[in-house]
This record gives sequence, C-alpha cells and structure tokens, in this order.
Amino acid sequence: MDIASIIGLFGCFFIIIFGIVTGNLGFAALPNFWDLPSIIITIGGTFVCVMASVSMKDFIAGLSSIRLVFKSPTGDEAGTIRTIIDLSNVARKEGLLSLEEAANNLEDEFLKKGILLIVDGTDPELVRAILETELSCIEARHKKTISFWETVGAMGPAWGMIGTLIGLINMLKVLADSASIGPNMATALVTTFYGSVLANWISAPVASKLKVNNSIEIMLKEVIIEGLLSIQAGENPRVIEEKLKSFLSPKQRIEFSAASGEETLATSGGGEN
Repeated sequence: MDIASIIGLFGCFFIIIFGIVTGNLGFAALPNFWDLPSIIITIGGTFVCVMASVSMKDFIAGLSSIRLVFKSPTGDEAGTIRTIIDLSNVARKEGLLSLEEAANNLEDEFLKKGILLIVDGTDPELVRAILETELSCIEARHKKTISFWETVGAMGPAWGMIGTLIGLINMLKVLADSASIGPNMATALVTTFYGSVLANWISAPVASKLKVNNSIEIMLKEVIIEGLLSIQAGENPRVIEEKLKSFLSPKQRIEFSAASGEETLATSGGGEN
C-alpha cells in the first residue's frame, strides 16, 4: 500500500471537514454542505460527460484505475540494474544461450521477453524495435488512464458552475421572497463547491500519482532495454554497470556503489576479521 496516497487523500478530506466545522456553527454546519440535487448535477454530470467522451470499456477501466493510486510503485532501479549485471556475468562466462535458464526465474515479463529474443539470436536493432514498440504501447495505455482523470478534473468545476447557474436562475425567478434568497444562494454555491472538491481532492492527485508511476515504469523498461542490448553486444559487466548507473540520481549512485561494495566484500570474505 502507498502510505503517501492514503494519508494525502484522507488528509484532504479531514482538512475540508475541519474548515467547515471551525465556523460559528461548528458541526451543525455540515448539513449545509449536503444537497442531493447538487450532487446529481455535479458528480453525475461530470461522469456522464466523461462517459460520452470515451468508450464504455475505457470508462470502466478509468474508474477502476483509482485503485492503482493506493499501490506502492514496484519500481526498483537499483535492483533492476543488479539483475542485469548478474545476467551479463552469466552471459560472459557461459554464453548468451545460458540466459534462457536464467530467464525462467525472472518475474518481470518485459525483461524475460527481451532475454528470450536475445537467446533466439534476434538482430539487435530488431530487439530494440520490438521492446520499444511494447514500451510505447504501455505508455499509451497509461496516458489514456491519466487522460481520463484529467478530463474528470476539467469537467468537475464546469458542471459545478452549471449547477450554480441553474440555482441562480431559479433563485432570481422568486426574488419577491427575500427570505429565501440567502438559502437559495447557498444551495446554488454548493454545486461549485462539489466541482472544486472533485477536481482538487480526487482528480488532480490521482492523475499526478499515475503520471509518477508511469515515469517510474517507463524508466525501468528503458534501463532493461539498454542493459539487454549491452549484454547482447558482449560488453564488459563493469561497463554495463557504469552505463546503467546514469539512470540513477547522484544519491542513488552512491547508495548503489556502497551496496555493491558490501556485496563484493561479503562474497570475497573480505568482511571477516
């Protein structure tokens, strides 16, 4: 579970409640922010509008994608680089064909697919083309999901304003009853409130987190592509390591080098007294 997303989204909710109840009315103000017609106009209008802009399959997939926000990103750049370096050592000692057995123990399907292409003797340019095509398709699917939530974020405030305009028009029709102007105005503004909350509490954070997750996954797959092509070219594992470390931040490079040094000491027995 992604603790940051859970704390962030629930934190936003409690901050909204805090803002409502800290007024003069306290918790008695909460019913002022509940209006079923406003919910139907704003929330219903937003999602029906989004539905009209995509296929039903994409609409359902977009809604269900919100669960991805609560999953911790599985990206481990350093771990992926270590795996590739291990594979390069195997290939250097035992040949490329030995990688087929190593591929059976891998969980990453993208990495496994690349290794099998190499083992089959596929031309390096074709290997790159196949893997980059798959990478482009993955990114396109991710962008479609991100676009869904960006559309929800754009439609929410718009439908909130539509609801407010409906309320104001109805209010102006009965100006003779001055006592009803205040309550009717408040009800009209509730729809704008719902639209803003939908856009800034749900849509914007979800779209942003999905963009971050997409960037992490795409970068990992780029690391895999460069690593596999280097293995196929017969490059030295040390050279491959230095090449792939360029994907890491300076801090990650230091941590990676430190961890690699500890592993080397442990393997060689240099850590014993």
